[in-house]
Parts: sequence; structure tokens; C-alpha cells
Amino acid sequence: MAGIENGAAANNNVDGNANGIEIKASVKNILIIDDSPLIRRMIREVLRRRADWHVCGEAANGRDGVAMALEFCPDLVLLDLSMPIMNGFEAARKLKRLRPRMPILVFTSMLRSEIESEALAAGATAVQSKFEGVESLYRSIVNLLETAA
Repeated sequence: MAGIENGAAANNNVDGNANGIEIKASVKNILIIDDSPLIRRMIREVLRRRADWHVCGEAANGRDGVAMALEFCPDLVLLDLSMPIMNGFEAARKLKRLRPRMPILVFTSMLRSEIESEALAAGATAVQSKFEGVESLYRSIVNLLETAA
């Protein structure tokens, strides 16, 4: 059987399709950076809906999150704005400078138009309010991962 490579190296699952060709479906690694353990747990629950999504790490502040992003090279970063040590704006700026193609989804409770503009200018790919609910978060993650593929 012929193998079709889709670019992801380490975390691939091999599935068969109707034509009998092996296709390697890549697992998408997602890094969560939020100071709230409750929010990180809620995000993990959303991500468990998909077998091809994996939480590669969690950080409670921007400094640790940037370090993890450099170590794990995730397919997507979920980033809060209001955190200790290094806030999400500074983390987004650093991540964009160090990994310009890595999508960053800012997930914040501080969503106003000026905050959204500042987050996008700092390097966020998209901004999502925590008050929009988990279904909206799920759709945003799907859209960003599909766009980045």
C-alpha cells in the first residue's frame, strides 16, 4: 500500500480509506495557557471530543507558556490575556516573533473591541470570548486548525 504523508512527523495515526490507501491522519497538538485551573480543565474537556486533538501542555502564565510552545511546537495555542508573570499580549508578541506560523487563539473574559484589536496586533490569529460558551470555542478551534492545515 502507498503511504501519504501530510507533514506532521511524530504523532500520526494510520487509517485506511475506501480506496485501500493508507492515510496518516495527524494528531493536532494544542497548548493551553491560562492561569485558571478551572478554565484549563474546561478546555481539556472540549478538546477530548476529538481523538485527533491532544493537549501537549498547560501553563499558568505567559512565560511558561512561551517556553512550552518552543519546546512542543504545538499546532495551536489557546491563550488567556490576563495572567501573572507575563500577560497574554506579551506572550502573543513573543510567540509570533519566534513561531510566526503558529496559530494563536486568544480566549479571554476581557473582550472589548480595543482589547480584540490589541490582541490581534500582538499576534493573535483570532480572539474568542470566554462568555460565548464551549460550542463557540470548539468551532473556533476547528476553523483555525483547518485554516492552518
